[in-house]
Amino acid sequence: MWGIEGSCAALLLLFLAYISVSSVNADSLSAPLNVTIKPLEGNSAIVTWEILEGDPVIGFAITQQKKDVRMLRFIQEVNTTTRSCALWDLEEDTEYIVHVQSISMSGTSPLSEPVLFRTPKESEKLASKSPDEVTMEEVGQAAQLRAGELIIIVVVLVMWAGVIALFCRQYDIIKDNEPNNNKDKAKNSSECSTPEHPTGGLLRSKV
Repeated sequence: MWGIEGSCAALLLLFLAYISVSSVNADSLSAPLNVTIKPLEGNSAIVTWEILEGDPVIGFAITQQKKDVRMLRFIQEVNTTTRSCALWDLEEDTEYIVHVQSISMSGTSPLSEPVLFRTPKESEKLASKSPDEVTMEEVGQAAQLRAGELIIIVVVLVMWAGVIALFCRQYDIIKDNEPNNNKDKAKNSSECSTPEHPTGGLLRSKV
C-alpha cells in the first residue's frame, strides 16, 4: 500500500517540478523591447520590435485593440525569426493599442509595454505625401493609361495603313485603265475626222 502511495506521490512531485521549471523558463523570457508603429496608409501599419540577445525565441504574438473597446485581434506566428508584422483593415482616424509577446518552446514572454497610435485621416495622408512620392496604386493606374494609349495609337496606325493601302490600290486601277481610255479616245477621234465619199457614181467636171 505504501509503495503505491509513494509512487503516486513521486509522480505528483515530478509533475509539479516540470510545471515549475516550465513557468520559470517562460518567465525568464524577456518581453520584446523598443516596440514601434509605422503607419503606412489610413488602413494599415507595421509593428517592429527587438528582443534580448540569447532569448530562445521561435515566434511572436501580437494583440491589437481599439482604445476603449474590449474586442481584441490576436496575431500569432511561430517558426520565424522576423521582428515585424503588418496590421491591416485598420479604421482611419482611430486609436489602437498594441502589445507584443515573444514565444519560445517553453511558453510566452510577458507583454511588452503598450504602444498607442492613431491612424491618419485620408486628408492627412494626402497632405503628408510628398509630390515625388508614388504609390503602387498610382503606378498601376499609370501603367493602365499607358497601355490604353498604346492600344489607341496602334489602332489609329492600322486604320491609316488600311486607308493608304486602299488609296494605292485605287490609284493602280485608275493608272491601268488610262491606256484603254486613251485608245478609245484616239479611235473615236479618228472616226470623226475621216471624210465620207459618195458611192455608186463618177464625178464629172463642168465644161
